[in-house]
Amino acid sequence: MSTQADFSAALLDTRRPCPAGLCSVNGADPASRFSVYRNNVQGSLINALADSYPVVQQLVGEEFFRGMASIFIQQQPPRSPLMSRYGDGLADFIGAFEPAAGVPYLADVARLERLRTRAYHAADALAINAQQISAALADPHTLAELTIALHPSLHLLDSAYAVVSIWAAHQGDATLAGIDVHQGQHALVLRNALEVEVEVFALDHGASVFIRHLLNHQPLLQAAQNSPPFDLPQILALLIGHNAITDLNNKVSP
Repeated sequence: MSTQADFSAALLDTRRPCPAGLCSVNGADPASRFSVYRNNVQGSLINALADSYPVVQQLVGEEFFRGMASIFIQQQPPRSPLMSRYGDGLADFIGAFEPAAGVPYLADVARLERLRTRAYHAADALAINAQQISAALADPHTLAELTIALHPSLHLLDSAYAVVSIWAAHQGDATLAGIDVHQGQHALVLRNALEVEVEVFALDHGASVFIRHLLNHQPLLQAAQNSPPFDLPQILALLIGHNAITDLNNKVSP
């Protein structure tokens, strides 16, 4: 009789034989029935990955993607019943997958797509209205200690490749023509607090460092001072305009 572990291992690894001890109530060949079931499970997992990583699939083609995904499934089977969580490790897997070495930016594109999935499923949070933020920024007595909290869907990605431009080029009929893929970019991923659409923005290096400081709870002015040069009003306008600021703390420390 096969154990649950034997069954699960054979289900996810097409190289394994049908587990011993299986039987069919209608007299059909257990190996044939198991093969059909295994193919359905494999196909569902591959389709889930393709849904989460559409640009990765476009970059390498469906046949290559599905073959790569089947190997990934063998090495990293699902740990959660929620398919939205499956595939967290695909970017690192791609980075070490030799057949994909000819597309050096593929792993970072996968990281960007994963952040978009995480942003889509992030918790909701109400945004602070622009008037409150403007008032806090205009108060010289508390500005030095002002900290801001950002929406749970907000994520950053620093890449040595033009990941934002590559991703954007695959949202329509555009191509990679004219894009210097080796021009590094810093990505901001955010789900607008009032909408369900996940947006992707390219930031300069200083803005990316600044937002990381905010995520680490540094006061706004300190975060700006500790960052390379960037356009502070522009970044604040972006965060406010996309409802990314969800809390303010402007109490002066005793």
